[in-house]
Amino acid sequence: MTAFMTGARIAAAGLVLLLASACTAPAPPRGEASTAAGTVCAPPQGTPLAETATTIDVIEQAYFCILGDYYSGATLDARSLLTAGIAALAQELDRDGRDLPRAGMPTLTGDRKADWAAFETTYRKITDQVPDLRDKLAVVTLEAIVAALGDDHAKWTHDVKQPPDHYDGDGYGLGLEANVDASQADGNLGVALAPLFVTTVPGGAAQAAGLRPGDIIQSINGSAPFIDGQATPAITALYPRYPQARPVKLRLLRQSSGRRWSVTLKPGLYQRDLATLQVVRSKLLDDDIAYVRMTEFAPDSADRVLRAISRLRKGRTLSGVVLDLRGNSGGSPMEATRLVSAFVHGKVTAYHCTMDGTCAASRTDDTVELIDLPLVVLTDRSCASACEHFGSAVKDLGIGRLVGTRTAGVISGPAQAYLLGNNTLLSFPAQHHLGPDREVVDGIGVPSDHHVPLTPQDAAAGRDPALAKALTLLHE
Repeated sequence: MTAFMTGARIAAAGLVLLLASACTAPAPPRGEASTAAGTVCAPPQGTPLAETATTIDVIEQAYFCILGDYYSGATLDARSLLTAGIAALAQELDRDGRDLPRAGMPTLTGDRKADWAAFETTYRKITDQVPDLRDKLAVVTLEAIVAALGDDHAKWTHDVKQPPDHYDGDGYGLGLEANVDASQADGNLGVALAPLFVTTVPGGAAQAAGLRPGDIIQSINGSAPFIDGQATPAITALYPRYPQARPVKLRLLRQSSGRRWSVTLKPGLYQRDLATLQVVRSKLLDDDIAYVRMTEFAPDSADRVLRAISRLRKGRTLSGVVLDLRGNSGGSPMEATRLVSAFVHGKVTAYHCTMDGTCAASRTDDTVELIDLPLVVLTDRSCASACEHFGSAVKDLGIGRLVGTRTAGVISGPAQAYLLGNNTLLSFPAQHHLGPDREVVDGIGVPSDHHVPLTPQDAAAGRDPALAKALTLLHE
């Protein structure tokens, strides 16, 4: 995924990446629980058929799949999953005004199979009384079970929709990007820092309304984006999802003039500059610095970066490389390893471990030709997953310096996709990611060597202080 994709297009891209990885990566060994009750936890083969209804049998398959194949499934207290499922079901009944006297939690003992049987009996008794809600209750129950893992790489992908009549170059949304971007708004708000401000205005309603980089967003639909320094769910409205999107009212402050005003933006399609959609973009800075921006670790992206550096190097002597990974929300760990391999050989770039402490080392590909140039990597709170794999390797192995801000801390482990009986995809890590020094990065992130955050004043003036610091470091 790229930082320039929002809403349903992110979801659609994620589904494509899941299918691609599931069909090419070997499946992890399956535990005994993954085949309980006749269910099978296996990667999809090809593109799934059309989604069918979510049923208690699909929920059962997902439950035993998690217990058998999730990296901590062997030690997981399965009661936490079932409790979350019943809680979500009860909340949905209450929201619909249909609460039932017997919609409570069954007694659970810690025996996984017996607890499932108790859960299923209770679930069926509840849903049999509200057959018109059965589909909705099944969906919220399974969503809650997956969410109970508290894992940033555990997802249930279903009901993917895109805006109508979209074409290459289209964006969808309000037409603005903020310092808290779509990847943070979608489940990683804890790392967001105040104030909330506009960083770019690529088009759409925001451009038509005259918004500019640096404009501070003081409220969204009447709600503050930050309370006591903590980001609120109001921020998610900046990145609407089709087709539920509604107009969004913003209260804004332009610090340069002191102007305060309100504007209502209607989400919609807008045409982007095609150059912004390129995964790898490059240019020469100060006549001797190769600048390469990489928006995702997509297939072949590492080689595209290396080719870009080679082109910029032709006919001149370079002093270094600036690799801009701000807004890079990840992708293939193999691409991350390959890119590290252009700067160092004979090293471990990461470890992928099971709960019993068994770890597989991800080693550099020493067939990749070394660039042999000083490296500075630009990072921010939107650099996640494979981006953090690369960033932690750069830092731990001493092959470059990180400039900007700490990374996202969203790197539980490489996700494996599994096909459920209703043709939806359940994905989660079979192994947990550790950095080259065997440190946990998930939930913490990789700290920058030089902390240089972007401010509203920088955005308004078109300044890039992190890039300026990178150039200074390479010219020392």
